[in-house]
Amino acid sequence: MNFDSYTDRVVGVAAALVNALTPGEPGGRSVDAGADRRVERCSAVLGRPVDAAEAGELAELAGRLRPIFVAAEDAAVDRVADLVNALLADYRSEPRLSRHDGEPWHLHFTSSVPGTEWGAACATGLAVVVDEQATGRLGVCRAEGCDRVYVDVSRNASRRFCSEACLNRTKVAAFRARARAGT
Repeated sequence: MNFDSYTDRVVGVAAALVNALTPGEPGGRSVDAGADRRVERCSAVLGRPVDAAEAGELAELAGRLRPIFVAAEDAAVDRVADLVNALLADYRSEPRLSRHDGEPWHLHFTSSVPGTEWGAACATGLAVVVDEQATGRLGVCRAEGCDRVYVDVSRNASRRFCSEACLNRTKVAAFRARARAGT
């Protein structure tokens, strides 16, 4: 399932920020979410240079986004809605029509609070997910030793892992367990 292209992008950025900027275990390896690598990670997620102040704001945003994915994984839709509503209020998300890069007019989400554009965009993108009753498309990787988040845009809503690596690692572990049990 795809939302509109802008929503797909901002919800994808929300997941990428959580995965890049919050502590955890991607694939069984500990993530250092310290400030020393924030600028580099934020720049990689956004595809443009980011300064330390913006990286700090994005890290704070990522910390607020993670509970949304966890609540969605737990099918706690009311909790997801409450968390998204809090983000919408705090980031004062405002819709704006925009036209750039030769594209037709389309909706962007901005903020009246300086320095919070990504917070407004991510909050509104996640609000669209809730509005479309698609919170089941947000989740936390089910691979053992991994807690990274994902957005499921598959046709049949079957994604359960943050990456192919986690999917493959899980399948290999299950195969080996079956092989041991059979011998």
